[in-house]
Amino acid sequence: MSISPLPKVLFFDVFGTVVEWRSCVTRALAKAAELALLDPEKQLPASLRERVGAMTPRDWRAIAEEWRASYGQFTKNFDPSQGFISVDDRHYTAIQKLLQQRGLEGLFTDEERWDLALCWHRLQPWPDSVEGLGLLNCQFRTCTLSNGNVSLLEDLRSYGSLPFTDVTSAEHFGAYKPSPQVYRGAAQRFGLDPSQCAMVAAHLYDLKAAKAVGLSTVYVERVQEEAFTAAQIAEAKQEGYVDQWIGLGSDGLIEVARQFGIPVETSS
Repeated sequence: MSISPLPKVLFFDVFGTVVEWRSCVTRALAKAAELALLDPEKQLPASLRERVGAMTPRDWRAIAEEWRASYGQFTKNFDPSQGFISVDDRHYTAIQKLLQQRGLEGLFTDEERWDLALCWHRLQPWPDSVEGLGLLNCQFRTCTLSNGNVSLLEDLRSYGSLPFTDVTSAEHFGAYKPSPQVYRGAAQRFGLDPSQCAMVAAHLYDLKAAKAVGLSTVYVERVQEEAFTAAQIAEAKQEGYVDQWIGLGSDGLIEVARQFGIPVETSS
C-alpha cells in the first residue's frame, strides 16, 4: 500500500462510492409514476396519462441522471454566503423543475414529490460495501464525508446496514465538497491533522480537493460514475493526487481492505 504512515480515520464519499444511485432512483421514479396512474382519486388529464404511459425505463433513467447532475452542479457552485441549503431541499426543488420541464408537474402531489426527494435516503450499497467497511473497521474508524445532510446519511447507513463507525456531513461545516473547509473540518472533528486521515471516493475532483489540504487518497472506480479515456487516467495518475487506485476489476472496498493488509477471506 502506498499510503504511509497509515491513517487513523478513513473518510468516505457515499453517493456512487458506497451506494449505487442510478438504478435505485430510476426505479423510484418509475414506481411513483405507476402508482399515480393507478390512483383512482387522481383526476389526471388524458394527455398526461398518455405521456406518462409512453415513458420507458430509459426515460426515467434520463431524469434520474439529470437529477443527479443538477445536484453536482449545485454543490460545486454553492455560495455559503447565501445561506445553507440542505441536499434534501435541493433534491425537492430540482425534481419539481425537472418534472415541470417535461410537462409532468401534475402527476404528483406535493407530498408525493417530497417522498420522491427522499428516495435518495433509500439507496442500495454496492455489493462489496458492507463487507468492505466491516473489514476496514478492524483497523480504522470509518466515517462518511458526504455532501448529503446528516439525516440522509443516517438513513442510508440504517437502510443499507452500512457499518460506518461515524457519520460526518458537509452540513456540519455549512459548506459543500470540494470546499477545503469540509475536509479540514472533518479532520478537526476527530482531533486530527489532515495528514492522519484518508479520503476514499469514486470521484477524482473529490480526491484532488482532499489531497490539496493534506489527506491521503484512495480512488475506487465504480461503473458509470466517471468515464475516462486511457490518456485521462494516465494524466490523473501522473498528477499524483491519488495514492491508491482501485480499478473496476477488483472488489471495491474489499480490495481497499486488502491493500491495507487486512486479511480477507476468499471462498473456494
